[in-house]
Amino acid sequence: MQEVETVTLLLVLAHVVIGFTATVLVSANRRPSAAIAWVLTIIFIPFAGAFVFFLIGFGRLPAGRRAKQREVNELMLARTVGLSQLSHRNEWPEWLESAARLNLNLGALPMVGGNRAELLPDYQGSIDRMIKAIDTATEYVHVQFYILVLDDTTASFFAALRRARARGVVVRVLSDHVSGFLLPRRKETLAAFSDMGAEWRAMLPLRPLKGQWQRPDLRNHRKLVVVDGRIGFTGSQNLIDSTYLKKKNIARGLHWHELMMSLEGPAVRELDAVFVSDWYSETDELLALDTSPVILGAAPDLLDAQVLPSGPSFENDNNLKLYVLLIQNARKRVSITSPYFVPEESTLLAMITAASRGLEVELFVSAIGDQTLVYHAQRSYYEALLRAGVSIYLYRAPTVLHSKHFSIDDDVAVVGSSNMDIRSFSLNMEVSVLVQGREFVDRLRAVEDDYRANSDRLDLETWLKRPLGQKISDNLARLTSSLQ
Repeated sequence: MQEVETVTLLLVLAHVVIGFTATVLVSANRRPSAAIAWVLTIIFIPFAGAFVFFLIGFGRLPAGRRAKQREVNELMLARTVGLSQLSHRNEWPEWLESAARLNLNLGALPMVGGNRAELLPDYQGSIDRMIKAIDTATEYVHVQFYILVLDDTTASFFAALRRARARGVVVRVLSDHVSGFLLPRRKETLAAFSDMGAEWRAMLPLRPLKGQWQRPDLRNHRKLVVVDGRIGFTGSQNLIDSTYLKKKNIARGLHWHELMMSLEGPAVRELDAVFVSDWYSETDELLALDTSPVILGAAPDLLDAQVLPSGPSFENDNNLKLYVLLIQNARKRVSITSPYFVPEESTLLAMITAASRGLEVELFVSAIGDQTLVYHAQRSYYEALLRAGVSIYLYRAPTVLHSKHFSIDDDVAVVGSSNMDIRSFSLNMEVSVLVQGREFVDRLRAVEDDYRANSDRLDLETWLKRPLGQKISDNLARLTSSLQ
């Protein structure tokens, strides 16, 4: 009996020590909501909660990776002088200059003019456009996707890379290490790169026996292709079949709808600089940055654009700061598209405030979800948004609206890989492109109009009448969003 009491006392003391230690460790440089969620998890699930915290509770990458990011940032800033020529500075809204300065300070890449951009909303069409660009390559092709799989849909893309290698073009490829194991055809995919002679590296590999380890859910979520520094592509689309080859998706008839964009002009070198920094992180090989002079054309359709990398290799939540700034400076309209909408407090407040100021604020999300916790967590925010006057459009099943973009007023837009959620703000490495141009935003509005035509608008009265079980699931899932 005495031994049982002794063990119990030791467990209680260990619980107290863990709880106190957790409170000190968790609260350091962490949002109060996240800190409270972690402390409660550790207290109520003491040993399992502590294990999970030490596994995924630290949001930064290893010091060596962050040092490489700073090194590349310094090189990019050093070569930025004289490269930030603009096409239409006189047409900017007055607040945009401060946004461009913010992005330069955080991401080390300037706003540059002389660009052309095209939106690619068709899944197969965007792959075909990338193939067409790859077939013009004479020097190099840089490919980077969070998910990259050789399948029937992407086989033509791999064939284009093979043709490029046959011409002597250097092909460098980055794809996520963890996602490669979670999806089929990993061996076939890597064998294809090896056979064609492409240089492939895994992003953020988890190989503890080789000293390659970091928080396992910190992932590189970027998607981009750069051809010879002349043509670039980025956006929301991974390189895989639109069903993601998952049996449950195929059984439900699900397929993903995306938005990619193509770029031509000086902004392409900025997109390639993001690849250069990631390649350096994974290989220790620092590729040369393009420092050639920017020569602006005289065509009136040239755009000003700025590439913004973000993620745990930076010291700040780069995309979060940009998004909040844009919403706060909107004067007429804010349109947001995000498949995973779990906003940080400042983003939610900015949206509610914008709607309360009388702005037209709309949010496009999917009616269905492929990630249960995220799906229910995002639903927990709908009531507050609807009460503030935000219009919420649910894109009809069986399509998962996976596009990630938003537009501000008539001439500012952002397209990229970043969701409007806490994971994309703090945990994932993302890349976005800020574009200023009335014609470009008009084209993005047409894409949003198509979403609206294929969506059902959510009504507050109907939403409040949803079943009690759904409300409970939504609210419980919301609590998990703060565990970061």
